[in-house]
Amino acid sequence: MGELRTERLLLRRWRDDDRAPFAAMNADPRVMEHFPAALSAAESDALVERIERSFDERGYGLWALERIDDGAFLGFTGLLDVGFEAPFTPALEVGWRLAAGAWGRGYATEAGRASLAHAFAVIGAAEVVSFTAVVNVRSQRVMQRLGMTHDPADDFEHPLVAAGDRLRPHVLYRARP
Repeated sequence: MGELRTERLLLRRWRDDDRAPFAAMNADPRVMEHFPAALSAAESDALVERIERSFDERGYGLWALERIDDGAFLGFTGLLDVGFEAPFTPALEVGWRLAAGAWGRGYATEAGRASLAHAFAVIGAAEVVSFTAVVNVRSQRVMQRLGMTHDPADDFEHPLVAAGDRLRPHVLYRARP
């Protein structure tokens, strides 16, 4: 799958010229506030390689997010297989990470809708999940705008985050076609 389009956005495969703005975004403490650590440029590049492998192997992944009117790189949005064991796995996740300058404009919701539509119509997913740290209210609002549902009984302690870390408690949202 090469790309998806919305009214304002292009969700596309990654290009080499995405790497520098992606690394800058992943080094921004505001963007990475709800992650255990910011990423170095090498870690950011390695993430791009993993994302591209997902497209090659599975036919889906985290698309680079580009604003159509000016070609600006905004971050990513897309689909990935949950990479850890939890009561809700195996599962397909919809996720996003946008540069701080792109926040508050509805881009994550717009691109998330396109990703969910692709998951249900093209991939044939019966369910898609999204999750974030309890303290990440902005992402929870996106999940709610996407029409995803939350059952507090599904909330979990993220197994890849250290015990006692403020980011370990997570909420889980679900979407079905």
